[in-house]
Amino acid sequence: MDTSRFVDGVCPVARGLHRMGDTWSMLILRDAGAGRTRFDEFQKSLGIAPNILTRRLAALTATGLLERRRYNERPPRDEYVLTAVGADFLPVLYALGAWGARHFSDGDVSGLVNAATGKVIRPEVIDRETGTPLAQLDLRIAPPA
Repeated sequence: MDTSRFVDGVCPVARGLHRMGDTWSMLILRDAGAGRTRFDEFQKSLGIAPNILTRRLAALTATGLLERRRYNERPPRDEYVLTAVGADFLPVLYALGAWGARHFSDGDVSGLVNAATGKVIRPEVIDRETGTPLAQLDLRIAPPA
């Protein structure tokens, strides 16, 4: 199915999904949010082939979710750090993880822990104006103004 017509259309979900890329991209961002920055750290954590990791890091950098920074000149070595745009995606990723844990876990799964309290958190998406969880609202998609 060709989804290219949605890429620059009015749907922000389609735009976001297009820029995210694929599962590898989200897992790389998950690891970046956990403090991993270096190629070998991502590769070891994910078990991803080097050529695929190289392509996904390049795409995430081109999209503005990660920034490539040189940390060693000889030999040349770069690290990849979250940009403000990438960091802004983390709550979406955490909500996706919580949803996956609720509906698709067959046993023990990892969870997010508040570093200050040591307690597992339960992400929830709310309407910032009212504080109401989105799942409790009757929502519709509105065309652009």
